[in-house]
Amino acid sequence: MKRRLMFGVIGLIAVIGVLQLVPYRVSNPSVRHEPAWDSPQTRQLAVAACFDCHSNEVNVYSWEKVAPLSWWIKDHVDKGRSALNFSECTQGRGESDEAGETIREGSMPPGYFTWFGLHSSAKLTSAEKDQLVAGLQASLTGWNCGGEGD
Repeated sequence: MKRRLMFGVIGLIAVIGVLQLVPYRVSNPSVRHEPAWDSPQTRQLAVAACFDCHSNEVNVYSWEKVAPLSWWIKDHVDKGRSALNFSECTQGRGESDEAGETIREGSMPPGYFTWFGLHSSAKLTSAEKDQLVAGLQASLTGWNCGGEGD
């Protein structure tokens, strides 16, 4: 019984080790262009609550680079960037209301983003959320930062 358990543990470690060879992790391309922020506070709030999924400046914890968790993180960031990427903005028709609406309704940032005290800076007070929503509406008007407007 102990021998089977030992082989099982060794097998599991070997499989996890082999998974690390799959190069599917978050990368940060260079920042092309951010919107014209209405204030430094709006950018600061966006960095705290949004940039780890919606920019080319994603901070990933070292343990988030371990497969298969890294695959989930990369997929999540790729989807976030495709919806809105503050590092890839161009002037043009933008969706300034949509970003604010997701914050106002509570779907962004997602609840699990701050589990276990992680990304604690993304936990905004009601006043900070209101300030971010107003700031995003002012900052993103006339800017296309991905998503529907692409």
